[in-house]
Amino acid sequence: MSEYVRTPDGALLAVRQGGPVGAPALLLLPGQANSMRWWDGLRGQFEHAYRTVTFDYRGTGDTCAEVDDWSTAMFAEDAAHVMAELGHEGYRVYGTSMGGRVAQHLAAQERRRVEKLVLACTSPGGPLAVERSSEVRRVLASRTSPERTERVLRFFYTDDWPGRARDSLLLGDQTMTPAAGLAHLRASYGHDAWSSLPDITAPTLILHGTGDPMVPAENAELLDSAILDSRLVFHEGGRHGFFDEFADDLRPLILDFLG
Repeated sequence: MSEYVRTPDGALLAVRQGGPVGAPALLLLPGQANSMRWWDGLRGQFEHAYRTVTFDYRGTGDTCAEVDDWSTAMFAEDAAHVMAELGHEGYRVYGTSMGGRVAQHLAAQERRRVEKLVLACTSPGGPLAVERSSEVRRVLASRTSPERTERVLRFFYTDDWPGRARDSLLLGDQTMTPAAGLAHLRASYGHDAWSSLPDITAPTLILHGTGDPMVPAENAELLDSAILDSRLVFHEGGRHGFFDEFADDLRPLILDFLG
């Protein structure tokens, strides 16, 4: 069941906690145009050891906020506010896709609070970032159709993944308004944390699939080069949703790092 945290500017953020009360806190940040449901199939692998925290970004899920000129830095401020309001003075962070972009700002701003950082399938943004191809952009910008859904699904999962689109929680929050979806797109495309990455002091695990068409793998190498205490691990052939498709393979690595 969700609880709510009000931000200083009046937004009402829907928040969910799970796992043992009093356990170390782990903030899970979802991707662009997605609510905290992004983590519903994955949060359980952490809740034996951590107090997990997820929340709906502005424009998604049960969060109430006027559509505005949002940014990944603003979402990071929301995340910091949520954790402070919940009483988590120190915490670990696992951010995927746009959530990884948000996590970069958060870890740079909240150096005394963010204790460990996991970044998956994400980019530093800015002029050095390697952008997705024009073909991927064209598909993402096209109108909703069964063909588009199938193409997007294969951006996230390999051909060996046995599921269908309805089996994935990563393909977007269908309750979003077009205006909110556009605001998320602008926030993601406008992300640039490059100059802030050296400010991140938390030990950082960077994960990426080598076959990711949404965020090319070269971006993981950029992150690794700029974050002082980082470790880079590639998953051969993994696409943008590799952290979901290969969750069983990654779980021991992530838990060992967070531990």
